[in-house]
Amino acid sequence: MLLKGTRFQPTTMGCAILLLSVMSICSAQEQDQSQTAANQFWTSTSEQKSSAGNLNPTRSSRTHSEKNGRTVDTQSLQRLGPEGKYIPYGETEKETVRVDAGTVRTVTRTFGTGPDGQKMLVQVTEEESRKLPGDEMSVVRTTSNPDINGKLQVVQRELENSKSRGPGVRETNTTISTPDGNGVLSPSMQILERETRTGAGTIQFNKTTQLQDGVGHWQVGEVKQGTIQGQEGQLRTKEESVLRPDADGRLTVVERTVTKEDRISPEERRDTTETYSTDTPGVPRESTLRLSQRITTMTKSSAGGARTSEEKVEKPNPGSPSDGLRVTQKGIDIVRPGTGGAAVHSQTLVTLDSNGNPAAVWVDMGKSDQPAAVTVDTGKSAKPQ
Repeated sequence: MLLKGTRFQPTTMGCAILLLSVMSICSAQEQDQSQTAANQFWTSTSEQKSSAGNLNPTRSSRTHSEKNGRTVDTQSLQRLGPEGKYIPYGETEKETVRVDAGTVRTVTRTFGTGPDGQKMLVQVTEEESRKLPGDEMSVVRTTSNPDINGKLQVVQRELENSKSRGPGVRETNTTISTPDGNGVLSPSMQILERETRTGAGTIQFNKTTQLQDGVGHWQVGEVKQGTIQGQEGQLRTKEESVLRPDADGRLTVVERTVTKEDRISPEERRDTTETYSTDTPGVPRESTLRLSQRITTMTKSSAGGARTSEEKVEKPNPGSPSDGLRVTQKGIDIVRPGTGGAAVHSQTLVTLDSNGNPAAVWVDMGKSDQPAAVTVDTGKSAKPQ
C-alpha cells in the first residue's frame, strides 16, 4: 500500500490517531536474530522523513510474537524532540487469544505520552468474536476511555451479527450504542448489510446506515449499494453509489465510484478508481455528478521476489475546475529481498503544487525480518468495504 500523505504535527490528544495512521503505512523493518519457528517472533522498524520543514520526522517500530494460541502485536512511534533526539510519542498493543475453537478474544490498548513524558493510557478496545451454529457469527466490541481519575468508562459498544439467508446470501446487522445525556448506553446507529453472490461471478451489496433522531425513531443517514463483476485475479469491476437524504428527506445519489482491476500478466496489474461526486472543489454543489478524482496504481512483481507499486492521484484544480483533472500526488512503494532473509522496504510520496512542481516529498524506509515479507498477493478481497 502506498503512503497516503499523512501529515505529522504532533499533539498529545492526537497521538492515538497519528499512531494508527503511521502504523498502517509502515511495513519497513530491521532484522532480529531471535526469530525462531517455535515462537514466531519478528520485529520491524522504519523511519519517515519529509523535505518540508514543518513536518516532524518520526520513527516507528513493531514486534510480533505468537505462542500457544496467544498473539501480541506492539507498535510504537517516536518523534524528533526539541534536543534533536527521538522521544516516545505513542504506542498500541494488540493481544489476541483463541479461547476455544469458535471464540477469539482481542484487546487493543492505545497509549500516548503525558506532559512529563510518561506513558499514558488513551483507549482500550475489547472484542470477542464467536462462531455460532448455522454459519452464524457474533462480535461484541467495546471501546473505553479513561476519565480524569484514570478509571475506564465505556464510550461505545458494537453488537454485530452475521448469518446466511440462503445460498450466496449473507446479512450483517450492527448496532452501535453510545452514552446518552445520563451516561447510559443507548443505541445511536444501526448498520444493515446484505451481500448476494451469484454463480456468474457477480456480487450485489447494499449497506444502509440509520441514525437515531432523538425521539426514538430511526432515520436513514446513508445507503451504499453496488455490484462487483468478474473473478478475483482477472479483470474485475466494482461500481458503488452513495445515497444521502436531500433537504426534502429524499435519498439522492451524491457519489459514485468505479474501480477496475486488470491483471495484465501474472507479474503485473493495473487498478483504476474513478470517483464522481456532487461536491467538486471550486464548484457550487449541484445535482449532477462530476469526475472529482482518479487514482491509478500499477503493481509489478519480479521473479526474485521484489515488488514495485506506482500510484498517481488526479484531481481538479479548484481555481479552474473546468480544465479537468491534474496530477496532484505521486507515490512509489518498493519491497525487495535483503540479506539474511530480511526485506528492504521504501515508500516515497510526492505532492505537487498548482503548477505541477513538487511541493513536499515524504520518504519511509526500513527493513523487515517478517516471514514472507516480500511475498505480496496483489489480489483484493471481493468483500465490499
